[in-house]
Amino acid sequence: MATELRWALIVISALIIGGLLIHGLWSVRKKENQDTDSPAPVKKPETAPQPQREEEPQLDEMSFSAVDEDKQPASAEADTEATEQAETEQQGSPQETAPQEFIILHIDMPEGLTMAGSKLLPCVLSLGFKYSDEGFFNRHVESSGNGPVLFRLVNMYNPGTFDIDNMEQFSTGGVSLFMTLPCEGDSMAAFNMLHSAAKKLADEFGASVLDSNREPLTVNTTRAYVEKVREYTV
Repeated sequence: MATELRWALIVISALIIGGLLIHGLWSVRKKENQDTDSPAPVKKPETAPQPQREEEPQLDEMSFSAVDEDKQPASAEADTEATEQAETEQQGSPQETAPQEFIILHIDMPEGLTMAGSKLLPCVLSLGFKYSDEGFFNRHVESSGNGPVLFRLVNMYNPGTFDIDNMEQFSTGGVSLFMTLPCEGDSMAAFNMLHSAAKKLADEFGASVLDSNREPLTVNTTRAYVEKVREYTV
């Protein structure tokens, strides 16, 4: 009797342990199936930062100096006629009045196109510009780079300068030419050179010549510029 009872307890214990094992395996299998059937959470794509067009520099944020004259930097708003005065110094001569007016022409590329630095550099140099320590291209009285600066060429986009050592990797949507009035030397001749350089650059790159208000340069605007230059012609 005792033997039969003992075997009965053993069988019952085995059944209970087996049931627990089967239940545990079934629970694990069910959880795995639920994880497999459940759709994976959709990860929201990261929003890529939208490229921003570089802001155009202002002349009052740049420093310019005329070669052979040791002048203090002049300043003015890029797209408006300057009325502020700044001090300039010339070695061996009395202090002179700072420029009062700006003549500005922009050479603007069509939307989506740029000027390659590898093409811009030889074109600018062929027009008689010389690279300056400030990072701009200056057109002097003499094409050799001697004498006062007549007008300048700057990058139309910030920071406004050019890195001449990396022109192969450089590109820009446009450049700006400007001269200050009064101008050293023959102001009218300087304006004619500036106007001619602007047209040549525009033709070379398929760009548009814009006035200081960033409107297409017209005959009437050009005449207005000429009249303004004559006011400062000695």
